[in-house]
Amino acid sequence: MHRERSTPRPDWRRKTEEQGLVFGTPAPGRNGVRPYWDESVHYVFDMAEVLSLEADVELLHSMCLEAVDHVVTTERFRDFALPEWCWEQVAASWRRHDPHLYGRFDLRYDGSGPAKLLEYNADTPTSLLEASICQWYWLKDVFPDQDQWNSLHEKLVAQWGAIAADLPRKEVHFCWSQAETTGEDHVTTAYLQETAAEAGLDTVGLAIEQIGWDSALDRFVDLEEAPMSCVSKLYPWEWILSDDFGKHVTRSLPETLWVEPLWKSLLSNKAILAVLWEMYPGHPNLLPASLGDPGFLTEYVRKPLLGREGANVQIVSGAGEPVVETGGVYGEEGYVYQLFDPLPEFDGYRPALGAWIVGDEAAGLGIRETPGLVTDNGASFVPHRIPD
Repeated sequence: MHRERSTPRPDWRRKTEEQGLVFGTPAPGRNGVRPYWDESVHYVFDMAEVLSLEADVELLHSMCLEAVDHVVTTERFRDFALPEWCWEQVAASWRRHDPHLYGRFDLRYDGSGPAKLLEYNADTPTSLLEASICQWYWLKDVFPDQDQWNSLHEKLVAQWGAIAADLPRKEVHFCWSQAETTGEDHVTTAYLQETAAEAGLDTVGLAIEQIGWDSALDRFVDLEEAPMSCVSKLYPWEWILSDDFGKHVTRSLPETLWVEPLWKSLLSNKAILAVLWEMYPGHPNLLPASLGDPGFLTEYVRKPLLGREGANVQIVSGAGEPVVETGGVYGEEGYVYQLFDPLPEFDGYRPALGAWIVGDEAAGLGIRETPGLVTDNGASFVPHRIPD
């Protein structure tokens, strides 16, 4: 694994925008501002490293499923700050095996040892279009004879086909929130909608705020007042469960299925990091983590259970003083404390590997890098390649 410089394609901006990347915002660089999509650099991996990462991801995924089963069996929902009224429905969703589509593991990896899990974006992962489409076409334009860890598109189509086999109607509604102003969620949802259509499903797109509730039918309806039998949402479960809308959602399961499913509210919560460490202490793909307090850790990262994009993260050094502390609106729900293992540094930048899982199979890699210690919404996305 190493970082290389390369000459951007003269028309890179037009090409990425035509591919749907219209939400990129400038990112901070060491010497000023850099674009969000930055193909002036890329990372190079050999096939042995990629095969090792694939194995790590699928192992982590299986461990996470075991952790969900443990939480449901032991009824540890309070550790996840879930409202008590939904506990039974979360457990029922898991026991029904409500279908899931995809997720993204954020990993620390430098090529010299096993990947370490930083967190799991299991419910509303983004940077999907960049990882699946944009970097693939970059590779074909710039290194046409080389390879990339990227079977995302094919696996998404196949997984929608598997989900469709159990749906009463071959129709899925795709929803995003109008409150998300950058357009990233809308574009990501539209791409997921394309993959479902390619799998043979009928698809309908609408904002989640436009979903209606028919009290006479006791079910959700779309703008045409048609019943909704399956909803793919890019909207966090913890937000859904915070109001009466969520009570309608849980009561209408499984007549209306939601993708990602309700049991993913456990995996998308950073409390799962502490549960994993309890279940698999010393595992080479995990970092020590605990709930409530740092315990024996003297250097740690304090993360809010429901935090996003690096918000409200505190990094504490061995002296007990915060080295970094970011702002935000999270934290009332509680924190997880994880051993501080800084991302490796390449040419002054720190890459976080976003390794994708589709269904139960590893499916690809996206890389975001930043000059700082926290990968936040200012990190740039950079592509990768695998030489012959």
